[in-house]
Amino acid sequence: MSANDLIDFYLKSHPVTIGVLAILSIYFIILNWVFFYRYFSLSAWLGDENDSFEGLLMGANTVSEKSFLNNFMKTSSSISKEILGLAMMAATKEATKGLSILSIFASTTPFIGLFGTVVSILDTFTHIGQTSGSMTIISSGVSDALVATAAGIFVAIFAYTYHQILKRQSFELVSFLQMQSDALLARRV
Repeated sequence: MSANDLIDFYLKSHPVTIGVLAILSIYFIILNWVFFYRYFSLSAWLGDENDSFEGLLMGANTVSEKSFLNNFMKTSSSISKEILGLAMMAATKEATKGLSILSIFASTTPFIGLFGTVVSILDTFTHIGQTSGSMTIISSGVSDALVATAAGIFVAIFAYTYHQILKRQSFELVSFLQMQSDALLARRV
């Protein structure tokens, strides 16, 4: 696709379709930023919790300094199930940040794209009524309109995939924290 093709698409397309494509572009930038930021921060956090858990398995009496649970152990002189439960809820909340925006994007972007398509097809039918509607006008209008649907589905695929990847990472992280919590409570008895 050349620059002339893009300019031609821009000039032929309905303003709503252009607006829809602009919104989907912004969504795509945001979802990539959220994903990569959360992916790398969760990966680092997972590494810290894995090291802490391995330390507990090797005989350490407490979690490592980098463990999320360490923040809750500083405030209390003794380890309790209630404090560790609160730590787990706080960790789950922290680990799942960003998932809701990815979920919203995954579910709404196909509809945003479809809205652009419907408006463009309506515009195409309006032009057919005003001219002697040949197949060239119809096919050109419909193909331009379907670009919005394709863009919506494209963004939704990434949003859904990113959501699932981060959801799995969050699950693994909470699992490591739960295993550490269980190990600490088992040592207390």
